[in-house]
Amino acid sequence: MVSGAMPPFRRSFFARDAVRVARELVGAHIVAGPVRLRITETEAYMWPGDSACHARAGKTRRNAALWGPPGRAYVYTCYGLHQLLNLVTGEDGQAQAVLIRSCEVVEGIEVVCARRGAPAGPSLLAGPGKVGQALAVDPSFSHRSVIRGGPLWVGPGTPPARIACGPRIGIGYADPEDRVRPWRFAEADSPAVTFRRKLRA
Repeated sequence: MVSGAMPPFRRSFFARDAVRVARELVGAHIVAGPVRLRITETEAYMWPGDSACHARAGKTRRNAALWGPPGRAYVYTCYGLHQLLNLVTGEDGQAQAVLIRSCEVVEGIEVVCARRGAPAGPSLLAGPGKVGQALAVDPSFSHRSVIRGGPLWVGPGTPPARIACGPRIGIGYADPEDRVRPWRFAEADSPAVTFRRKLRA
């Protein structure tokens, strides 16, 4: 059982612009069973107007969770291997989400190391596939609430002293203007962050 549990965020926290939520999620906690993680890096995706967003091809069975309501999970498989956790934001019917890109372990380090098959260290959860593995999520988690009553929830943690931002990673398919949007946010002083050289305070 995870100790010192804080109440989950309310729906209103997620029912806002994805960029704003992505920034405010840095430092928040994700709880799943015996595992508690602290978010150190996020990315925002918004539609319309963002060719990096999965909604660019319209609503499909795979991305249906992306369209809301806010405060739900959207999990998809990347490269047939990695399970990536996104938290749906914006108003119901919009297509916005925040990708949880990196975390650090607060509780459940033994479980996380066993799931990852890797030792503890700054790179343990530096990357969205690693986060998904640590939380043991898969696409069946899509549409599930992260607000209350589910196997995974998100709530307040420890806000970072400084936040850095920069372009999102792995979106070479997007339009040039979308590839450079500074919609990736990270704790500036955390070692559990990817592609640090592309970030600025």
